[in-house]
Amino acid sequence: MATAADRTPPPTDTAAHAVVEVLASAGVRRCYTVPGESFLELADAVDQHPLMRLVSTRHENGAGFMAEAEAKLTGTPAVAAATRGPGASNLAVGVHTAMQDSTPMIVFLGQAETDRLGREAFQEVDLTAFYAPITKWATTVHRADRLAEVTARAVRVATTGRPGPVAIAVPGDLFGHRVGPQDPPRPHVVPRPPLGGEARDRLATWLTRAVRPVIVAGGGARAAREDLVRVAERFGAGVYASWRRQDVFPNDHPLYLGHLGLGCPKPVLNALSEADAVLVVGCRMSETTTQGYRLPDQARARIAQIDIDPGQVGATADLWFGAVADAREALRELAGSPVQAPYRDWSAARRRWVDSTVPPAHAADHAGRGLHPWAVVSAMRAALPEDALITNDAGNFATFLHRGWWFRHPSTQLAPTSGAMGYAVPAAVAAKIAAPDRTVVAVAGDGGALMTGQELETAVREGAAVTVVVFQNGLYGTIAMHQARDLGRIAGTRISGPLDLAGYARSLGARGATAHTREELEKALAEAVGADLPTLVDVRTDPEVISPTATLADLLAGDR
Repeated sequence: MATAADRTPPPTDTAAHAVVEVLASAGVRRCYTVPGESFLELADAVDQHPLMRLVSTRHENGAGFMAEAEAKLTGTPAVAAATRGPGASNLAVGVHTAMQDSTPMIVFLGQAETDRLGREAFQEVDLTAFYAPITKWATTVHRADRLAEVTARAVRVATTGRPGPVAIAVPGDLFGHRVGPQDPPRPHVVPRPPLGGEARDRLATWLTRAVRPVIVAGGGARAAREDLVRVAERFGAGVYASWRRQDVFPNDHPLYLGHLGLGCPKPVLNALSEADAVLVVGCRMSETTTQGYRLPDQARARIAQIDIDPGQVGATADLWFGAVADAREALRELAGSPVQAPYRDWSAARRRWVDSTVPPAHAADHAGRGLHPWAVVSAMRAALPEDALITNDAGNFATFLHRGWWFRHPSTQLAPTSGAMGYAVPAAVAAKIAAPDRTVVAVAGDGGALMTGQELETAVREGAAVTVVVFQNGLYGTIAMHQARDLGRIAGTRISGPLDLAGYARSLGARGATAHTREELEKALAEAVGADLPTLVDVRTDPEVISPTATLADLLAGDR
């Protein structure tokens, strides 16, 4: 019987190796996956490449969220790989998140072997059709010698224009084909279309003459934070952050007016409602950001939009002016405009936002069945460094986080605009792997944490010492709120609890702590930040406090 030492090493001139060389030359550094039999050679080639790292996760959903989070944080695509029908289906949530969040991502999907395609082979699904609606481009490759070429195109598509995910389905017999030595293509240079002098001057004059100009900045402006600040200061414009893009502008700046998220307090919206000029930059004006497509008020304000995707310019609002340009280039040009607008006093609008971030007095001495969610956010602000990178999940707990946490520093928020549950824990793991010197904190409800919390084992294995804060209230809170408000009763939204989530974390090799009081929480957070293992802090919160403005009992009683 042949031993391992007797085996011939696998060839290094296969299609898989050619693909990995393309990825490495483009700056891709990690592939997140649950290994599958339909891409054995690809996983092996990634694992053997000196510049790349294969990260094996506990579920394809986690792999998708991890690849999306790394790419969102770094701006460079990461790879997610999954096998055939079940694996590809599990991965789809993360890919949809990348599409909604304009995140560049390369997805490899193993497929049935070439000679079995179309015969309903084992786990066969039409992956191109499946992934087409949730990617910028989806394709199936049928020739091994074309894989490197298609991969290079995938990187180009994912990173140009409005970034997004690209999916490549590959029959299982192609990665191992020998294709001979291939020169990897030169790294792709992403074109950044400028605004242009004429458009810059027109916008500058408009902003200067406006009485109450406001800027709405989205994820497309993240890489232009300093120029965004300069533009706001030059034109005396108030700035709103779009849905879950709160780190796009320093929250402690006097021109920051708030976050256009779910449950945004009406007083915070006043400045946007009353604006006569609204400049939208790097933002697709989604349903949430526009508060149900109501704002900006098109009857009151002239609206200008700058976006790199021509399909987004004017897609949801009538515009006075639209420009297809890279947000960073456009803001840099505007910041260099020779005009200087008059001083505008935004202190009242600013104060309305600041007031909305202050916990009510009763939250500190709350006498309910657990901690008040406001107290959790207050403890986080006291115990965590202000430049901590926060990954947040979907759920009603996030309303308190969005209001109470100030994002003062760049690249400090990773959050899905798609509202995908289960995002926070995998995203934190990937962020810590990509930026090991950062303090990374995942914030989730018990519903989201138990969807993907098993990725704490991945964090332990990869040496990613993240902190996970779980608001455990035993509810699918967002849906319970909607049910109570709209139906007067709840169904299927009470989940088991309280669960020993700290024990769950310890069973995965991580640290675990349980907090019933603010003092216990602050102590647990301080210890977690300094630990060399990932830590889950199980915070018992009151299920009655369903939102910053309502209790579950009030909603059930009809006090809507």
